[in-house]
Amino acid sequence: MTASKTMPRQPVDGLLKLLDLEQLDENQFRGVSPDIGWQRVYGGQVLGQALVAAIRTLKHQRNAHSLHAYFLIGGDPAKPITYDVERTRDGGSFSNRHVKALQHGRTIFSMSASFHGTEDSYEHQAQMPDVPPPEDLPSASDLMEKFIDKLPESMRKYWKKKHPVDMRPVDVSRYMNRAKHAPQQNTWIRANGTLPDDPNLHQAVLAYASDFTLLDTSLIAHGKLMFDQDIQLASLDHALWFHRPFRADEWLLYAQESPSASGARGFCRGHVFSRDGKLVASVAQEGLVRKRETAFVLK
Repeated sequence: MTASKTMPRQPVDGLLKLLDLEQLDENQFRGVSPDIGWQRVYGGQVLGQALVAAIRTLKHQRNAHSLHAYFLIGGDPAKPITYDVERTRDGGSFSNRHVKALQHGRTIFSMSASFHGTEDSYEHQAQMPDVPPPEDLPSASDLMEKFIDKLPESMRKYWKKKHPVDMRPVDVSRYMNRAKHAPQQNTWIRANGTLPDDPNLHQAVLAYASDFTLLDTSLIAHGKLMFDQDIQLASLDHALWFHRPFRADEWLLYAQESPSASGARGFCRGHVFSRDGKLVASVAQEGLVRKRETAFVLK
């Protein structure tokens, strides 16, 4: 799986380059991080790159059906990340891979992924929420324009750029006041540009996007935002199941909820629906949600 070299430049091109890993050996790959001013590597980047590394070692044409990952140490965005892939199993129907991401001689991330060929089966699924279409909603970048002068410099630098994933939250009221609401949110997402016709690449892009807003859902019940500096957020683990084929450059509805927060951890889960209502993926994550004292709170 490689990104196209002939596509016209568009916001998603940087993401395609990010996912196009350098192969160092038969089971070893290297990825780099973009210069966006963050102190640690975005978790979705490591998810996407690790999935690409696993895919590059497959003997059969199979798509991922699940992955389970742990974020062990915050990644250093100034240094490359090495991905070591263990070819755990190649069976008649399933393939399994274990991927370790390493920096500075330490494992910063660990992931197991399973791949499966296409088979006929019984069908049922959860119902897609009834929400406004993405065309009627502001993008996340449009929304951040209201707060741009109140953000730390690293965040201002990030939100002033064009982003590889367009996100359009359905309900923006939590950004306008500090009222506490039920810990649920719906966000339309899609790659900000056309992707090659490679199902594995579309899965990697969704893995990349799936980490961005999920843990933030746990803050809704407490009237907090992920940009507040009196809290510390970090993904601890991440699970992703792929149910049906989809295109990540077409609108997907990411329906998220947080059933629990306790012990400085928030648990969140989500369903991803195609625009025609098909459930294409499910996500679960627990993350660090820790109180800390600081002077900066976004208002």
